[in-house]
Amino acid sequence: MVNFHKRILLSDEAHFWLNGYVNKQNCRIWSEANPQVYFETPLHPEKLTVWCALWAGGSFLKNDEGHNVTVNGDRYRALITNFFIPELNNHDVQELWFQQDGATCHTARATID
Repeated sequence: MVNFHKRILLSDEAHFWLNGYVNKQNCRIWSEANPQVYFETPLHPEKLTVWCALWAGGSFLKNDEGHNVTVNGDRYRALITNFFIPELNNHDVQELWFQQDGATCHTARATID
């Protein structure tokens, strides 16, 4: 297939806890010995979420003033409806493989519908 790399879009997000906490569900640290140590962490520590989509067509996700914005369900749907689909039409993309993970804003009923 010609220009296959121009027909793929991947998106994902990562959470960075400001207190240095690492989500062990997503990060494995292997050791020869059990350190017999535990760390107490707040139930809901402050974190920064970074969302990124990669494709060959350029970058996006800023508000009307040009500032970076937090991705939530409403903004994600608006991004897909008001920007992403029209932008694809501007690039004359006939076929596209669009991959997204199971994040809530991706799987919300309003987004799927």
